[in-house]
Amino acid sequence: MTPGPYDVPETPRAGADGFAPLGGEPDPVEAAGMVVEEDRGSLPYKLIHGEALVAAAAWAAGEAGIDLVDLTVPWEVVADLGLPLALHDPLCPMTPPDFLAACVRTAVGRNVVVVAARPVTDTVKQVADGRLGGTVDRDALAAVCSPIVLPSHVVRDLPGLPTRDFADLVGWLRERYDVELVDAPPAARRVASEEDLRVLEALTDPR
Repeated sequence: MTPGPYDVPETPRAGADGFAPLGGEPDPVEAAGMVVEEDRGSLPYKLIHGEALVAAAAWAAGEAGIDLVDLTVPWEVVADLGLPLALHDPLCPMTPPDFLAACVRTAVGRNVVVVAARPVTDTVKQVADGRLGGTVDRDALAAVCSPIVLPSHVVRDLPGLPTRDFADLVGWLRERYDVELVDAPPAARRVASEEDLRVLEALTDPR
């Protein structure tokens, strides 16, 4: 395969200590959030475990303690909240709530943009003038998942989201801010087709 729209160059990842609470129950997160369903076709409205993907993503965000706001809310209103902003992709509908919350804590604690990512497992080929070229080192790539968490200072800096495509957004943010990739669990994988959806549904079947 050629590099996909959600494959981005690898960067150093946060270690496990980025997620682990330092004894006892972790503090509740305080963050705003958006489920970014636009420009994703009809897939966010397909069902997984009997729920629409967009509904499953919203539920997980709520369980993580993230207060969702609609994408139609003016950006300056969101910025005035003074909170980190968790962007959640409904094409990662089974991202665990505790992982969402941990990403918010990492963004706040390290004052960096946090991007959830999974390893790239497919063979990736370069393409030039319509011809296949060499194989790209998969270890140098990461597949963007969800969430992307913007610290409050980044939210204040931006006039709005420059793009709702997560891979493009990560590239844009990297040019301007410190961005840290964190290892997403298998359940947080992104689906790009109904076949992917059935695989994810089997992977996350609680039975």
